[in-house]
Amino acid sequence: MRGRDLQGQLDAFLVDHAEQLIAFRRDMHMHPELGFAEHRATQRIVGLLEKAGLDPRVLPSGTGVICDVGGDGPTVALRADLDALPLQDEKNTPYRSTVPGVCHACGHDVHTTVLVGTSLFLAQQAEAGLLPGRVRLIFQPSEEILPGGALKVLQAGGLKGVDRIFGLHCDPRVDVGQVGLRLGPITSACDKIAIRVSGPGGHTARPHLTADLVFALAKILTELPAALSRRVDPRSSLSLVWGRVDAGSVANAIPDGGIAEGTVRCLDDEAWHAAPDLIKSLLESVAAAYGVVAELDYVRGVPPVVNDEISLQMLTEAAQSVLGESAVVPTPQSLGGEDFGWYLESIPGGFARLGVRTPNTPTIADIHQPTFDVDERAIAAGVRLMAATALTALWEGQRPSAAVNETVSSSTSSI
Repeated sequence: MRGRDLQGQLDAFLVDHAEQLIAFRRDMHMHPELGFAEHRATQRIVGLLEKAGLDPRVLPSGTGVICDVGGDGPTVALRADLDALPLQDEKNTPYRSTVPGVCHACGHDVHTTVLVGTSLFLAQQAEAGLLPGRVRLIFQPSEEILPGGALKVLQAGGLKGVDRIFGLHCDPRVDVGQVGLRLGPITSACDKIAIRVSGPGGHTARPHLTADLVFALAKILTELPAALSRRVDPRSSLSLVWGRVDAGSVANAIPDGGIAEGTVRCLDDEAWHAAPDLIKSLLESVAAAYGVVAELDYVRGVPPVVNDEISLQMLTEAAQSVLGESAVVPTPQSLGGEDFGWYLESIPGGFARLGVRTPNTPTIADIHQPTFDVDERAIAAGVRLMAATALTALWEGQRPSAAVNETVSSSTSSI
């Protein structure tokens, strides 16, 4: 990178700060906070950034931090999320959660720690006159609560003047020291829907004199996903899956109301934008055939996260420069939601999978489980990746590259 010894500088920084960062992560893990309640984490981040000579500001929502490093020039944003999940921590570790029913089962404590470390390193770079532009640090609240705290960042002007944004997420399927990358959609859009069906009700002996609401609801449950599969390009991977159904209370009475709730997921941005109107139209058609009234409550969640080619090339170059030529591995698409997609609705960017799995581990634990944990060497790897990515993006700007398709396979094979 312009002849600089970035690897050596990161080595020296991590020798001095690795223990501090691990301690920060463990403290955050022991004191998890749910979405929009991350007050302790927010204040700790503010204190560390101020001590480093930076000028952080807390978001108007009361939690979350935005802070710029550097001066004039191109601006790149780096984002981490702060919130934990409403799960009981079942690990037997010294840093087990001290908050009943709340734990960092998704790795957000690692994401935050990585960005803290990256912030301190970039502050040193700026002080030495080695930062060729500005880096905006975004410590975002409430990623786990749809439609996500990213919207609060956007409302606060968090992307004003930003050219490109990068983020990462822990992946227990990828070995520590490796980075999973993918061109195009890497995570799915995720919306919630509730369908309320109503009719006159009546006796099950005389369904022809009323509207057979339970049967109509069953047809909605089966025909709506089936119709969607024939009305939308299958390459968009749009799917409707039900999670809750409720109607009636006794066997011999047709109820006058029922409800079904589920999620809509999609990898294609265009199909995601069209989904609410299409689902509403199909629902009305099915409901009319059975003489019931169906009301759709469609809650926008998050858009798909779509990595653009230039940003992905920057991530690739950064990872290979500070983690090794073999550090980049392909990663499969996920139908999980991630509110980083809201940022990519406004500006280009890239999202990476940070390996947190100890090599040769016999079992692979998924995220969102009460026993989820990471190999803490991933923190240093994450700092290297994010710092190098920010500097690569600032130095290289909009440099196009056709090599990304050769470097990062878009194969959907699992790691």
